[in-house]
Amino acid sequence: MGEQGMPVGETSARLGLTVRTLHHWDEIGLASPAARSAAGYRLYTDDDLERLRRIVVYRELGLDLDAIRAVLDEPGGDVAEQLRVQRAQLARRIAQLQHLDEDLERMIAAQERGILLSEDEQRATFGPEWDTRRPAEAREAYGGSPQWQQYAERAASRSADDWKAVTQTVAAFDEELGAAIDAGARPGDATADALVERHREVFSQYFPITRQMQVHLGRMYAADPRFAAHYDAVRPGLTVWLRDAIEASARAHGIDPDTAAWE
Repeated sequence: MGEQGMPVGETSARLGLTVRTLHHWDEIGLASPAARSAAGYRLYTDDDLERLRRIVVYRELGLDLDAIRAVLDEPGGDVAEQLRVQRAQLARRIAQLQHLDEDLERMIAAQERGILLSEDEQRATFGPEWDTRRPAEAREAYGGSPQWQQYAERAASRSADDWKAVTQTVAAFDEELGAAIDAGARPGDATADALVERHREVFSQYFPITRQMQVHLGRMYAADPRFAAHYDAVRPGLTVWLRDAIEASARAHGIDPDTAAWE
């Protein structure tokens, strides 16, 4: 340092601050250089540098500039109390970050596994006939799709009880379908159309389902032996009935089932 003090550029380099930061602190009166060079440039004295070093320390501890000013300038100020307040705020932030880390861990696991339940929990939730390979198979088939991402985002926050509620809703819908078959409902009539709407609502618990996507699901039910076995166990012929009801509703809404896109 020269006889009078240190210029702004050198001060910023020594303390690891930007010149803009020093100018800002000067403008708000937090840390102003006390000396000037013969040419009129502001210079930081030893006392100024010591104040800057203290500001840097307190800023790294998380105090805002007003709190730092109070610590440095208020006579008899309780520095320990200021730091206790800051420590309490930091503890809350650490807890928030811990929760965020746990949420991210669950989100990653859901993207990779689909259902965050052990195999025993899956069987207890979905029934003993549940095939625990299904989540892995679904990820293999659909893992790169937006629908898998939506499914995983919902799955990340679902507990076993949440999944049980979803399962109960689906089971109740199966009973509605069976009752409609018993009552003689036919694809395209008012009862069938209402059940098609209900189907989209129930299965949108997994991811949002459009009418076009619903057409694909109906055809998948009829083509996949496992789905067909499930619905036909509710009522013989229900798989084809549901597919046809979905397609009849789609046509009523101006959608050609043969050209419906998965969108």
